[in-house]
Amino acid sequence: MYNLLMKELKLSVSPFFYVLPFLTGALMLIPGWLYFLVILYFCFITIPNMFGVYKSQNDLMFTSMMPVTKKDIVKAKVTFLAILELLHIVVAAIYGLISVRLYPNLTYHFFAPSFGFWGLCFVMLAIFNIIFIPMYYKTAYKYGAASIASITAAILFAGLAEWLGIDNPLVYDLFKGTCAENLTLQLSILLIGIVIFALLTIIAYHIAIKRFEKVEI
Repeated sequence: MYNLLMKELKLSVSPFFYVLPFLTGALMLIPGWLYFLVILYFCFITIPNMFGVYKSQNDLMFTSMMPVTKKDIVKAKVTFLAILELLHIVVAAIYGLISVRLYPNLTYHFFAPSFGFWGLCFVMLAIFNIIFIPMYYKTAYKYGAASIASITAAILFAGLAEWLGIDNPLVYDLFKGTCAENLTLQLSILLIGIVIFALLTIIAYHIAIKRFEKVEI
């Protein structure tokens, strides 16, 4: 599996996808922007382009010719996706810390780049993964429908969260009111988001294995 992961990291994708988080993450420096979009760019840009490259290069056929199992193929691909997702969040969070220092007195209409907000981002990516990964591995070749379904779900989650953050007093207080200054509470939300991300991604991985075992290569 290690060698397959190295193939993903070094051969399968363009270095552009490692630079992209630093480009999109810089949007965190826009004061009061809709910061969910920074992470959604992973879904909008990275996923369709990356899996388009996989398809054009016949990556599945190349990988299947190696002495590896289908389980390892799925594990390497899912691990690589999770690494890219973590890279996007970590880089965006660093830009977010800079943004908070640049605009210390800013009033946020949308979510501020707090620890709790990044917890929500982890949940959003978890929803993306639980839809995209199993759908893709029904064929391990066609990615269009899986991309559309998972991106739509991620957008709906982000939109609902932002709406509740504006309209719902409880959610507003949690992320923008008095509770926003409670570091323990915000870190707890972040931890819950990470746990949800890990659990749903692992579940997606196991469903993908079962589906991929039925695929004729």
